[in-house]
Amino acid sequence: MNREYHKWWSLRLRREMELVVFGHAGLPVIVFPTSAGRFYDYEDRGMVAAVGDRLERGVLQLFCVDSVDAESWYNKRAHPRQRVERHEEYEQYILQEVAPLVRVKNPTPRLGVTGCSFGGYHAANIALRHPDVVTFCASMGAAFDITQFTNGYYGQEVYFNCPPHFLPNMTDPWYLERYRQNWFLLATGENDFCWNENERLAAAMRAKGVNHRLEVWRDGTGHDWPWWRRMAAEYLF
Repeated sequence: MNREYHKWWSLRLRREMELVVFGHAGLPVIVFPTSAGRFYDYEDRGMVAAVGDRLERGVLQLFCVDSVDAESWYNKRAHPRQRVERHEEYEQYILQEVAPLVRVKNPTPRLGVTGCSFGGYHAANIALRHPDVVTFCASMGAAFDITQFTNGYYGQEVYFNCPPHFLPNMTDPWYLERYRQNWFLLATGENDFCWNENERLAAAMRAKGVNHRLEVWRDGTGHDWPWWRRMAAEYLF
C-alpha cells in the first residue's frame, strides 16, 4: 500500500502541519481526527487497516490531516471569538493547502471528507459550507452543535460554523442545489451519546431535500473506535 508523509509550514496557520496519505488512486477522502487528535490516529486505531483492501485496489485514497482543536474550540484560555477565528484559519488551511495537494495527487473532480466524533463535525461543517469543493461526507458518531464551546458567545461566525443552526435557515439556491447533488452519510449507534445530534441534523437535511442517509446501528453500538472501524469498512469506498 502506498503511504506518504508530508510536512510543511502553513501560511494560514503560521505553524508546521503534518499529514499522511494512504493509497494511490480512487475517491480522495480527507480524514479529520477526533477531538484535538493527530494525523496518525486513524492509522494507529486500525481505521486504515479496515479499508486496506480498497486502498490497495485503488478505489479509495485517504489524506489524514492534523487538527488544531487545542488552539481553537478546546482552547479555554482564548475568548470564544478567537477560538472561532482559529478554526476558520484551519478551514482555510484545508481548502487552500490540503485540497490543492489532493488535486496534485489525484485529479478526480470528486472530494470526500470523513471523521469520527469531533472529526465528524469538521467533515460535515466543511462539506456544508463548501459544497462546491466537497462532494461526499461520511460522519461517524459526530456531534455538530459547537455552541458548547463558546461559553454563551454567539456571533455570526459561530452561527455559520454550526450546521444544526444554519442549515434549517438555508434558502440560498446555490447551496441547496449543490447539497442535492452531493452525498451525506450520518452514522451513529443506539448507545452513542451523539445519536440525538445526528437525528437533529438529519431532520434539517430532510427538510431541505439534502441527499443524505442516517444510519443508526443497533447491537449495542456506542461511541468508540471498534464501532467506527466497522462503519469505515461499511461506508468508505
